Amino acid sequence: MQAIKLVAIDATTATEEARRQLEICNACRYCESYCSVFPALHRQRAFADGDIAQLANLCHNCRGCHYACQYTAPHAFNVNIPAALARVRQQVWQQHAVPGWLAGTFHRNGVAIAVMVMAAFALLLWMIQSPASTANAGFYSLISHNALVALFVPTFIAPLVAAYLSVRRYWQSIGGQRISLAQIRGAMGSVATMKNLAAGHGDGCNFEDEDRFSHARRRYHQATMYGFLLCFAATSVATLMHYLFDLSAPYALFSLPKLLGLSGGVLLCIGTLGLGYLKTQADPELGDRSVWRGEMGFILLLFAVSSTGLALYAGSESPWLPELLALHLGTVLAFFLLLPFSKMVHGFYRLAALIRDEQVKGVR
Repeated sequence: MQAIKLVAIDATTATEEARRQLEICNACRYCESYCSVFPALHRQRAFADGDIAQLANLCHNCRGCHYACQYTAPHAFNVNIPAALARVRQQVWQQHAVPGWLAGTFHRNGVAIAVMVMAAFALLLWMIQSPASTANAGFYSLISHNALVALFVPTFIAPLVAAYLSVRRYWQSIGGQRISLAQIRGAMGSVATMKNLAAGHGDGCNFEDEDRFSHARRRYHQATMYGFLLCFAATSVATLMHYLFDLSAPYALFSLPKLLGLSGGVLLCIGTLGLGYLKTQADPELGDRSVWRGEMGFILLLFAVSSTGLALYAGSESPWLPELLALHLGTVLAFFLLLPFSKMVHGFYRLAALIRDEQVKGVR
């Protein structure tokens, strides 16, 4: 693969170019059944900025529409909907982020920032460990439970508040209304099955190869999503066991936290490795090239969290336990700290876009 050349496009230019291309698509309608974008597109005749932001976050960048389009370059219309919506999508995430400049910085330098923050947290956690402890005494002999709570609670809550404020701004900008349970169920159904990565014909998308349809990207996305949810569930169950039942870590292999965490870690490793590989195989001209490093930085963060967690379990009785513990906890802290500025926030935006789509469909 050749090196990716980064090209910055301002928000107004990106929105206007997307509007031009969407109006052409609205006249053609060849791709009407491809994904949620085109039915939503064809319900309208004119597109405000909020409408374009909504359509951009409905798009999953499967690229099937591009390879089917008769108006792509070298045609004079030069339609490239995946790239146009990708640029708007990234601009929207950065505009609504709290604070916005951090999102822009991460998207331009994601890999370097992820590595530096992970290393800094890992070093800090290694330095504050108790020097008199031994590996066989367990995690809390290395770092006390109270110290971990003091580190993780603010690092967990503050980014979630920032992400909430970001998505709230986006919801207001696209005209979101009061949400019903039926709308949530409809949106969650699309998320759970990754329906928009299967394309309207059900054969999958051709993200990595224009001549071949595949469900690979859909499967890797599902492995990543469900792997992350299982890991989060493992942490939540362990927290309840600790505070409600006075059952402290470490837990046995067949305990619920271990079973959830190990299965989630394996799925997350598989999913992130697969997504990273597919991204190196895909045509960079059909996405936003300026955020390549940010997207790869996000994949690196998720892979680091899962792989170091598995390594920590494997080495829980080894003399390398202090280093493995510091490395894993450092990656987890880095992941949460960078969450509002990384591509992780796209999951919240996509869910909001799907809910808004359910709302609009319900009043038509």
